[in-house]
Amino acid sequence: MALNEIASGLRGGVAFLTRLPVESRERDWLRFQEFPAAFPLVGYLVGALAALPFLVLPGAAAAFAYLLALVAVTGIAHLDGVADLGDAAAVHEDDGRRDVLKDTTVGVGAVSAVAVVVAGLALAGLALAGLPEILALLLVIAAEVGAKLGMATVACIGTASHEGIGSQFTRNAEPALLAGPALAAVPAALLTFPSPAALVAVLTGPVVAVSLVGWGERHVGGVNGDVFGAVNELGRVAALHAGVVTWMYF
Repeated sequence: MALNEIASGLRGGVAFLTRLPVESRERDWLRFQEFPAAFPLVGYLVGALAALPFLVLPGAAAAFAYLLALVAVTGIAHLDGVADLGDAAAVHEDDGRRDVLKDTTVGVGAVSAVAVVVAGLALAGLALAGLPEILALLLVIAAEVGAKLGMATVACIGTASHEGIGSQFTRNAEPALLAGPALAAVPAALLTFPSPAALVAVLTGPVVAVSLVGWGERHVGGVNGDVFGAVNELGRVAALHAGVVTWMYF
């Protein structure tokens, strides 16, 4: 892929995954769909920006500022996926789950799922605030890259349940293309070497992705935009906690 095509795909990725004021055109969006490695590459940028509070603020203030920074950099669009899957998971019949995913009503499953994610991020932020500042920065970057590698995993191995945002990625990717995102994530996995903390954080994202892809294919007929969003949010939370625990005990 030529450098101008890579740059185009990255612009599309930044425009889709963040709220940063980047100029993006239709061709950038189309290139991003064909360039799954853009997911983890954008993760480096998001992680570095979101982790800045840990370098300048103490304790709980840094943890709270981290939450605010994430919202400022990425918005809350992906939390909608967590909410929708939370409502779907609360339904016992698969047909009902598909109906819930199309429903705009917010139920107790959605509220519970979002609350768990926000609480998980806050607790992870408190744990990170107790670590050396640079280590906190590195683990946030690794977790963000891992979460975005999870989204690339969904694009490459998932089957869309219907036409929509999810299908625009899945029809332009295949399992073999996952090598690109994996290669892009290697530097993040080595950030805490010789400690395996960053490696574990990076790998957690794809593990969450495989789990949700399997759940989606069993219960709602495949993956959609909600699965992509949920993988990003749940992958980040799981990766942060996995990285901190690994650092503390291994």
